Amino acid sequence: MRLALVTIPIRLVSATTSEETISFHQVDRNTKQRIRYQKVAGESGPRVDSKDIVHGYEVEPGNYVLFEADELDALKLASRHTVELTEFVDADAIDPVYYDRPYFILPDGEVAEEGYCVIRDALASAKKYGIGQIAMRGRENLIALRPVGNGLMLETLRYANEVRDADDVFSGIGHQNFRPGLIEMATQLIEERSTEFDPSAYKDHYADAVRELVRSKIEGGEAVAVSGGTEAPAGGGTVIDFMEALKRSVEKTSANKPARATAKRAAAASKRDPVKRDKAPAKQGSRTSSGSRSKASTTKKKA
Repeated sequence: MRLALVTIPIRLVSATTSEETISFHQVDRNTKQRIRYQKVAGESGPRVDSKDIVHGYEVEPGNYVLFEADELDALKLASRHTVELTEFVDADAIDPVYYDRPYFILPDGEVAEEGYCVIRDALASAKKYGIGQIAMRGRENLIALRPVGNGLMLETLRYANEVRDADDVFSGIGHQNFRPGLIEMATQLIEERSTEFDPSAYKDHYADAVRELVRSKIEGGEAVAVSGGTEAPAGGGTVIDFMEALKRSVEKTSANKPARATAKRAAAASKRDPVKRDKAPAKQGSRTSSGSRSKASTTKKKA
């Protein structure tokens, strides 16, 4: 991370996880084999080897400019975890529609920690976000840097040409003369149900229902070995031991509990300690003028 002539070594850690995301594979009902996709030429042409595949950019319908892999590789930027902070903006100056992917930033080594903490506290005190760019996975990303808890969070931002203009999208919606009292009643309802956002209070009922259905099918002996998977045996259709499957599932769930419990205890301790809470920036997930997201206009400013 670089600010003027000061360089601070950092490490990026993804702020999100997909461990508990429900996902499925497609399986042939009859043969119990995984469905695979092959690259073919045209609608039903012969299979094409990877070495014979090039990239095509469609300049107009049916007409392409072709690129070899090495031509595109030459354009890619070398990944470097150097965040070039070029300017600073108010915490509520960035419309939420621009936010893309969050990362936690950690100081890389004891020597880096002092400068890291100075920037963290300075951003919190000024109620500003740092704006800059970083090269990751071959492309240059626009980023926003903000304090969160005892650390810093980097969020990649969408470029202006990647965001649709809200004025154009909502141009067909007019202004109406509402019946007397409607706005007041709606405002009262909003005020009565206003509270602090707590994401842990919400559950993914679909995911829970899928897990329960999986459990019931395992107990009913409906789990089968599927060939073509990463660990499946060569033959298909063999019923597996559902008790062993349940055991592995429970072990996986239990392994995730300590980290969650630690996070909850830390959050509770922060709430009990007013001094610590005052020193720390706003909690992750909110955006207020003190270094967190606040309400921003949902209309993108026109250039």
